[in-house]
Amino acid sequence: MTYAQQRSGDGRKDLRYPAAPEPLAVPMYDNHAHLEIVDGDEPLSLTEQLDRAEAVGIVGVVQASGDVESSRWAVDAAASDPRVLAAVAIHPNDAPGYAADGMLDAAIATIDELAAHPRVRAIGETGLDFFRTGPEGHAAQFASFEAHIALAKKHGIAMQIHDRDAHDAVLETLVRVGAPERTVFHCFSGDDEMARICADAGHYLSFAGNITFKNAQNLRDALKVTPPERILIETDAPFLTPVPLRGRPNAPYLVPITLRFMAAELGIDVDEFATQVAANTLAVYGSFED
Repeated sequence: MTYAQQRSGDGRKDLRYPAAPEPLAVPMYDNHAHLEIVDGDEPLSLTEQLDRAEAVGIVGVVQASGDVESSRWAVDAAASDPRVLAAVAIHPNDAPGYAADGMLDAAIATIDELAAHPRVRAIGETGLDFFRTGPEGHAAQFASFEAHIALAKKHGIAMQIHDRDAHDAVLETLVRVGAPERTVFHCFSGDDEMARICADAGHYLSFAGNITFKNAQNLRDALKVTPPERILIETDAPFLTPVPLRGRPNAPYLVPITLRFMAAELGIDVDEFATQVAANTLAVYGSFED
C-alpha cells in the first residue's frame, strides 16, 4: 500500500471521533500526524483538529508527509497556523512508483525546495519498508532514503524514519551514510535491543498509540530501556488509535491517552513525563513560535 492509497481511507469512514480525554496540565506536542487525511463520520478541518488538541493541552503538531502533494499541504498548513510545523518527504512505499515513472529525482528535488521553508523542521517520513514493498522496489527505496538523509543534513533539520520489517537495513544505512544529528524513529517498531542501539547512537524513539495494544509487549519493553531524554510521542493520526478506542479515527487530541499509559508503564508522574517529552520535542524540531 502506497502513501497515496493510505490517504484514501481505511474503512472507518462511518465512525465518529472519540470524546476528548482529560486535559494535560503540561503543554505537549504530537510529533507526527497526517492531518490532511480526512477520516471519520464527521471529518474535521485543520483548525478544528488543532483547536481540539489545544483544548486538552496538545499545543503543537508536526505534520508529516509521504509524497509531493502532501508535502506541499504540510508546508501550507505550517505557514497558515503557528501550531503546526512541517516534515516533507517521499514515503519509501511511494519511491518505487516515482522511480518507475522516471520522476524520483524530480520529486526529491521538490522536497529539497520545500525543505528550505522556515516552518519545515524535518525530512519525513523516509526510510525503508520491506513489508509492503517487495525486493523489486528495494533499490529505489535505498536511493530515496539516502537522498533524504542528505537533504536533512543539507538543511540542518531533523529526519523522521519509517521502518517496517527493515530494522537491520535501516540501522546499517544510518551507520554507512551517517545519520543526521536529530534522527527520529517514527512509530518505533523494534524491541528493547534495537531501542538500546538507537539510543546509544543518539537517535530519538517516537512511540504511538500501538504501544497500548495487547500484542505490543516489544514496544513496552523498548520504552523501558529508552533514556527519558530520547523519548517522543505521536499519534500517526488518523492511524494507530490507542486502546480502548482502537479502530476509531485517531487525532492529536488523543495524545493524552498514550502519554498517560506510557507514564504508568514507566512508573513516573504524568506531569514529569510530559515535561520531559515536551522538552525533547522542542530539542528536535525547535520552537513552534519561530
